[in-house]
Amino acid sequence: MKRFILSGLMAVLMVSSMMGCSPNRKPKIDKTTVAELDLNRYMGEWFEIARYDHRFERGLVGCRAFYTMMDNGMVQVINTGYEDDFDGDFHESIGKARRPDPNQPGKLEVAFFWNFYADYWVLELAPDYSYSVVGSKRDNYLWILSRSPMMDPSTLDGILFRLELRGYDTDKLIWVDQFEVEESIEIFEEF
Repeated sequence: MKRFILSGLMAVLMVSSMMGCSPNRKPKIDKTTVAELDLNRYMGEWFEIARYDHRFERGLVGCRAFYTMMDNGMVQVINTGYEDDFDGDFHESIGKARRPDPNQPGKLEVAFFWNFYADYWVLELAPDYSYSVVGSKRDNYLWILSRSPMMDPSTLDGILFRLELRGYDTDKLIWVDQFEVEESIEIFEEF
């Protein structure tokens, strides 16, 4: 009986390895970045629609990013959000971004602490720059950004479908509460 069970287990492992599967291996994720990225068009306000959980945004709602081109070719990055709800403490992080290799326009780097840069890879970008999907070389970072606080459901469904084709687990996404449009415009005018 033990031989039968062991033989069955070996057969399953052999078939899995021949099919490129391994019970202990994560699926490979396609992290291909966009071939073109006009940084000037990318500047401005972005609303965070969804993200993977990570410690530096944990519990934040109303998350937005503001990108401004600086004279030295770097990008000023201002990330904002509210702790737990819109009456919670306001958080703001100011950093900088750069494009280290002009031959890979979708691979940016961002730093919020001295010169410790992290990946900011633009995986997908709407032709009209109305939405962006951002990841990194690691598969535990993922953001869906939009120029407006809400996205068209069919556009969002398309993004989620393509992310799943890339190998991302879209069930891990946290959906970020955002202001109503009128409130957002009033707050943006204060900056």
